Amino acid sequence: MLRRSLVIAIAAGATFAGPALAHHSFAMFDRTKSVMIEGTVREFQWTNPHSWIQVVVPNGKGGTAEWSIECGSPNMMSRQGWNSHVLNPGDKVGLVMHPMRDGSPAGSLVSVTLKDGRVLGPGGAPAPTTGNAPPPK
Repeated sequence: MLRRSLVIAIAAGATFAGPALAHHSFAMFDRTKSVMIEGTVREFQWTNPHSWIQVVVPNGKGGTAEWSIECGSPNMMSRQGWNSHVLNPGDKVGLVMHPMRDGSPAGSLVSVTLKDGRVLGPGGAPAPTTGNAPPPK
Protein backbone atom coordinates (compact mmCIF):
# COMPACT_ATOMS: atom_id res chain seq x y z
CA MET A 1 0.00 0.00 0.00
CA LEU A 2 2.80 2.41 0.91
CA ARG A 3 4.61 1.59 -2.35
CA ARG A 4 1.50 2.31 -4.44
CA SER A 5 0.96 5.62 -2.62
CA LEU A 6 4.56 6.58 -3.29
CA VAL A 7 4.20 5.76 -7.01
CA ILE A 8 1.00 7.82 -7.23
CA ALA A 9 2.65 10.76 -5.43
CA ILE A 10 5.65 10.69 -7.78
CA ALA A 11 3.41 10.50 -10.85
CA ALA A 12 1.31 13.41 -9.62
CA GLY A 13 4.41 15.47 -8.89
CA ALA A 14 5.82 14.82 -12.36
CA THR A 15 2.51 15.76 -13.96
CA PHE A 16 2.40 19.19 -12.30
CA ALA A 17 6.13 19.94 -12.44
CA GLY A 18 6.30 20.11 -16.26
CA PRO A 19 3.96 23.09 -16.71
CA ALA A 20 5.56 24.91 -13.78
CA LEU A 21 9.03 24.53 -15.30
CA ALA A 22 7.82 25.55 -18.75
CA HIS A 23 6.60 28.95 -17.58
CA HIS A 24 9.33 31.55 -17.51
CA SER A 25 10.14 34.23 -14.99
CA PHE A 26 9.41 37.91 -15.53
CA ALA A 27 12.69 38.88 -13.83
CA MET A 28 14.07 40.08 -17.18
CA PHE A 29 11.64 43.04 -17.09
CA ASP A 30 12.26 46.09 -14.90
CA ARG A 31 8.86 46.28 -13.25
CA THR A 32 9.89 49.43 -11.34
CA LYS A 33 9.95 51.39 -14.61
CA SER A 34 7.31 52.14 -17.22
CA VAL A 35 8.23 53.27 -20.73
CA MET A 36 5.78 54.84 -23.18
CA ILE A 37 6.26 54.39 -26.94
CA GLU A 38 4.20 55.15 -30.03
CA GLY A 39 4.55 53.16 -33.19
CA THR A 40 3.04 51.06 -35.94
CA VAL A 41 2.02 47.44 -35.45
CA ARG A 42 4.06 45.13 -37.68
CA GLU A 43 2.53 41.91 -36.33
CA PHE A 44 0.19 40.75 -33.57
CA GLN A 45 0.79 37.16 -32.51
CA TRP A 46 -2.31 35.74 -30.76
CA THR A 47 -0.53 32.67 -29.36
CA ASN A 48 -0.13 30.62 -26.18
CA PRO A 49 1.34 30.84 -23.67
CA HIS A 50 1.79 34.60 -24.31
CA SER A 51 0.67 36.89 -27.11
CA TRP A 52 3.17 39.30 -28.66
CA ILE A 53 2.97 42.70 -30.31
CA GLN A 54 5.74 43.57 -32.78
CA VAL A 55 5.75 47.35 -33.18
CA VAL A 56 7.98 49.59 -35.30
CA VAL A 57 8.97 52.76 -33.45
CA PRO A 58 10.89 55.82 -34.71
CA ASN A 59 14.32 55.78 -33.04
CA GLY A 60 14.86 59.56 -33.03
CA LYS A 61 17.80 59.25 -35.45
CA GLY A 62 15.81 59.10 -38.68
CA GLY A 63 15.39 55.33 -38.54
CA THR A 64 13.20 52.86 -36.73
CA ALA A 65 13.54 50.10 -34.16
CA GLU A 66 11.31 47.07 -33.83
CA TRP A 67 10.06 46.39 -30.31
CA SER A 68 8.77 43.01 -29.07
CA ILE A 69 6.08 43.44 -26.44
CA GLU A 70 5.01 40.42 -24.40
CA CYS A 71 1.37 40.21 -23.36
CA GLY A 72 -0.78 37.75 -21.44
CA SER A 73 -2.35 34.56 -22.73
CA PRO A 74 -5.18 34.78 -25.29
CA ASN A 75 -7.53 33.30 -22.69
CA MET A 76 -6.79 36.04 -20.16
CA MET A 77 -6.67 38.79 -22.78
CA SER A 78 -10.05 37.84 -24.28
CA ARG A 79 -11.63 38.48 -20.87
CA GLN A 80 -10.50 42.11 -21.18
CA GLY A 81 -11.82 42.78 -24.66
CA TRP A 82 -8.93 41.51 -26.77
CA ASN A 83 -9.38 39.24 -29.78
CA SER A 84 -7.10 38.04 -32.55
CA HIS A 85 -8.05 41.00 -34.77
CA VAL A 86 -7.93 43.92 -32.30
CA LEU A 87 -4.46 44.85 -33.64
CA ASN A 88 -3.57 44.66 -37.32
CA PRO A 89 -0.42 45.45 -39.29
CA GLY A 90 -0.29 49.18 -39.95
CA ASP A 91 -2.33 50.17 -36.86
CA LYS A 92 -0.91 53.12 -34.92
CA VAL A 93 -0.73 52.43 -31.18
CA GLY A 94 0.53 53.95 -27.96
CA LEU A 95 2.09 51.45 -25.55
CA VAL A 96 3.16 51.51 -21.93
CA MET A 97 5.45 48.67 -20.92
CA HIS A 98 7.94 47.50 -18.36
CA PRO A 99 11.25 47.56 -20.27
CA MET A 100 13.89 44.85 -20.42
CA ARG A 101 16.58 45.21 -17.77
CA ASP A 102 19.30 44.84 -20.41
CA GLY A 103 18.00 47.79 -22.47
CA SER A 104 17.00 45.74 -25.52
CA PRO A 105 13.92 46.95 -27.45
CA ALA A 106 11.36 44.73 -25.73
CA GLY A 107 9.08 44.81 -22.74
CA SER A 108 6.11 43.48 -20.83
CA LEU A 109 2.83 45.18 -21.74
CA VAL A 110 1.16 47.44 -19.18
CA SER A 111 -1.40 48.95 -21.55
CA VAL A 112 -2.02 49.69 -25.20
CA THR A 113 -4.03 52.67 -26.41
CA LEU A 114 -5.74 52.16 -29.74
CA LYS A 115 -6.39 54.93 -32.28
CA ASP A 116 -10.06 55.05 -31.21
CA GLY A 117 -8.96 55.76 -27.60
CA ARG A 118 -9.72 52.32 -26.16
CA VAL A 119 -7.18 51.16 -23.59
CA LEU A 120 -6.48 47.45 -23.15
CA GLY A 121 -4.34 45.85 -20.47
CA PRO A 122 -1.82 43.00 -20.67
CA GLY A 123 -4.20 40.13 -20.08
CA GLY A 124 -3.28 39.27 -16.51
CA ALA A 125 -4.88 42.25 -14.83
CA PRO A 126 -7.20 45.14 -15.72
CA ALA A 127 -5.69 48.00 -17.68
CA PRO A 128 -4.28 50.61 -15.33
CA THR A 129 -6.17 53.87 -14.96
CA THR A 130 -2.97 55.92 -14.82
CA GLY A 131 0.10 55.84 -16.99
CA ASN A 132 -1.79 55.10 -20.21
CA ALA A 133 -0.32 56.25 -23.48
CA PRO A 134 -2.30 58.94 -25.31
CA PRO A 135 -4.17 57.86 -28.43
CA PRO A 136 -1.70 57.66 -31.32
CA LYS A 137 -1.64 60.40 -33.94
